Order: sequence, then C-alpha cells, then structure tokens
Amino acid sequence: MRLSLGQQMQLAQKQVLAPRMIQSMEILQLPLMALQERIEQEMEDNPVLDQVEVDENEPERSADDDDLASPSSVADTERELVVKDDRNNEDDFERLLNMAENLPDDYEERSRPSLNRIEQESDRRHDAMANMLARPESLVDYLAHQLSWFELDDAVRRMAERIIYSLDTNGYLNSPLEELLPPLAPELNGDVQSHRAKQVEVAEDALRVVQRLDPPGCGARTLKECLMLQLIPGMPYYDELRALITNHLEDLENNRLPQIAKKTGMTIEKIQEVWHELRKLKPKPGSDFSETTAPSVTPDVFVDRNEAGKYEVRLEDGQLPSLYISPYYRKLLRDEGTNAETREYIKRKINSAQWLIESIEQRRSTLTRVSQAIVDHQTKFLDDGPDHIEPLKMQQIADKVGVHVTTVSRAVDDKWIQTPRGIFPLKRFFVGGTTSADGEEVAWDRVRIKLQEIIDNEDKTKPLSDDAIVEELGKAGITVARRTVTKYRKAMNIPSSRGRRDWTKGEK
Repeated sequence: MRLSLGQQMQLAQKQVLAPRMIQSMEILQLPLMALQERIEQEMEDNPVLDQVEVDENEPERSADDDDLASPSSVADTERELVVKDDRNNEDDFERLLNMAENLPDDYEERSRPSLNRIEQESDRRHDAMANMLARPESLVDYLAHQLSWFELDDAVRRMAERIIYSLDTNGYLNSPLEELLPPLAPELNGDVQSHRAKQVEVAEDALRVVQRLDPPGCGARTLKECLMLQLIPGMPYYDELRALITNHLEDLENNRLPQIAKKTGMTIEKIQEVWHELRKLKPKPGSDFSETTAPSVTPDVFVDRNEAGKYEVRLEDGQLPSLYISPYYRKLLRDEGTNAETREYIKRKINSAQWLIESIEQRRSTLTRVSQAIVDHQTKFLDDGPDHIEPLKMQQIADKVGVHVTTVSRAVDDKWIQTPRGIFPLKRFFVGGTTSADGEEVAWDRVRIKLQEIIDNEDKTKPLSDDAIVEELGKAGITVARRTVTKYRKAMNIPSSRGRRDWTKGEK
C-alpha cells in the first residue's frame, strides 16, 4: 500500500522523535552525579558542544561590557531556542546562523563569567559538601539515627539497636532472632519460658521497626523478603512485582519466561516489562555503605522554607556545566567554503547537541514540578516528623503534574532530597494508605506504627480484640473500620486475640 505524502511526513516525524524521546527519558532518570558523567562523555563525543569556562583570575566585568555576549547568555538563548521552538531542523539551523551573525567575532577571547558567578558556584559546592559531611558515617549509624525518630518501648529500642549492629554489610540479618536475645536473669527460676517468650515477641517487634528504615530492604533475612520490603503501593506494576517476587524468582533467574506466562497469564512482553522494573530494586540494600563511610550521595533537590512559611524546592545542579553550541562550528556552517560533507556532519552534531541541551532542561523542569508536588503533599511530614506522613501514590503526582506515572517513576528514581529533617530518597515519600471510617486518608505507616504500639502495650493475659483495637486507634485520632484493623494485623503477621492468648498460655 502506497502511503500518502502526509502519512510519510508523520512517519518520518515519529522516527525523528523516537530517539529524542528515549534520550529525554534516559536523562530524566539519571541522578546528578551520573548526569555529570553523561555530559562529560557527550562532550568528548560531540565537538560542537562547549561549556562555560570559569577563570578565577579574570576581574569582574563592568557595565560597559554588557554589549558582549557571554557564553552563559548564549547558553540561555539556545535553551530558549530548543524549548520554545520545535520546528523542523532546517529552521533550527537558520536560527543558529542568524544568531552567529549577531555575535562579535572575538567574544570567546573577551567574555568571561563574573566573580559573582564564581562566588555563587563556590557557595553551592560548599553547601553540598556540608550536607554530605552531615551524612552518617556508616550503615549502622545511619539506621541508628533514624531509630531515634520513633517513640518505642525501651526494650524494643534496645533490641532494634542490637539487630542493627548485627546486620551484615549488605543489610541482611543472617543471625536467627533467638541468638540475639539477651541472657535471662538467673533468679527467674520457673518463669524462664514466659520471659523468653516475651523476649522473642519484643525481638519481632524490633525487627519490624528496623525493616521500616532506609534504605528499604535492610533487616531482611532472605532475598525475597528484601525485595518485598522495597515495594511501594502505587508504583508501576506493583501487583505483578509481588507475584514475580513471591513465586517466580527462580524462574526469572533461569529465564523460564514461558513457564511464568503460563502460570500467571501475563504475556512475555509484559513479564519483560515487569522484570525491567524488578531490576531497579536492590538485592543488597546496604552495599552502598562501607564499614566506615557513607555512600556518596549528592541531593538533586533541596527544600527551603520561604518567608511565608511555604516549602519550596530548588534543584542543586550548579555542578553541571552550562552547555552551549560552539560558535566556531556555527561559523563553519555559515562559511560558503565548507564542503557539503562537513556541513552535513556539523548539522548532525548540532542537532544531537540541541537534543541533549533540551533533555537536560526538560529534566530540570520535570524534576522540579514533581518534587514540588511531593513536598506540597507531605507538608505535615516536614512540619511534624515521619509519624505524620500522608498516603501518596505516584499516580496522584502524575495527575497533579500532568505527566504519565512512568515519568514520575523515572523522575524520582535514585534521586535524593535535602529537607529540614534530613536527606531522604524521593521514593520514600510514596506510601500506601487506607480510608478511615470518616473518609479521611490515613497513611499505612501511621496505622501500622500505632497498631504495633497498641499490641505491645496490651495486657498479654487479656489481649485486645480487633474491636477493642479500633477503639484504641480512635483515641489516637485514627478512625478505621474493624476489617481494616484485621487486614493490617494479618499483614503484620500478628495473631488474633485468641491466638495471642493461647500462645501466651502455651509458653507458660
């Protein structure tokens, strides 16, 4: 079938936009340090890309020099060029030629950024270094610091600390909980079994607390448990990921995709997409930490409180070079003596450079909007602490920002945010929740923490029923239905009141 001219043009446009879109998604997903490396590689491969060079010995220019076009101003101009105008390539090159004609021939030798820019850059780097120095020195210290956020019974806190100090360098707990229990006092006599049972219960409570800390997956005893702890309700392919991790890790390891498809009903293509998401999880969550040093984490986003009391985000991308297209190659493109092959090569490289500059700008815009939407939703967390985190799904942020949920997933992937309460991965702000009896959204973490606290403090000889737990939660301002308590209790592997009472009697 012969395509019409319009269909041919649409097909050609799709073929041109496809690699551009792929590059934009790749750039969006990169954290700050990785983006720096990507830019350095691109500059090695593409001769038309140039960056602003900072000369610390250059005196600050006066107002009389404002007629000179500095590289930074050129970069801003070209950023507007690639963002605001998306016409065909020929028009792009015409605009480049026109811009080159308006530049002084010797501006490269004469123009330099001012000392103000140098001072600002120095301040930004100093702040980044200060924040990195404030990070904990080891995985153990990092987890222990987070433990201080929770209001815990002294016995649970001491046991949680014991568990943290027992984790291996990958964040796994390889020792059985029973081996970590403190020795029993010799004067207990016949009450040994009862006290040992209480110690085991405290240890299980403490382990659940440790498994809520960052990085997700720490405190796991198996790979399956580690991966399950990293799943966040609302993330792409959440249900499918649970199914693969629970039942098909060995099949994935041996690439038995047809067997998975037969058992789950998913297509091979769907399984491969879910498998791609699964690879983003960390099988060794503590591996980024050494025994004495914290991982090299540079926050992409910072949160400040303005004079009106509102939290505002800003991107810390001052370490990224300010890119622009080299005037030398624009002149070559304008020169009538340049042969056709060279002109075509320059056009191709300029086109690639424009795509990179636009992708970086798009990353800046998307990450800023997504981060601000997250911060706006989690104001209570920033004001009052982790116990006040609000339920949040990626789809909510996607709807608010006006992008696809996978864009949100890429934007927050491996990104860190510096807040007044410390440095957190952006993904940490996405938590599941439930709807209370009065219609209020309550975060799963908040319900779980309070439910565990109620169970810990109950009379072990007269355990609370689910109805009684509902009443206790209501006193804490959490109004949920009985079926919600039952669901959460089962998810936390807490027996019913009869099971807890029988277990206590049996131990006696």
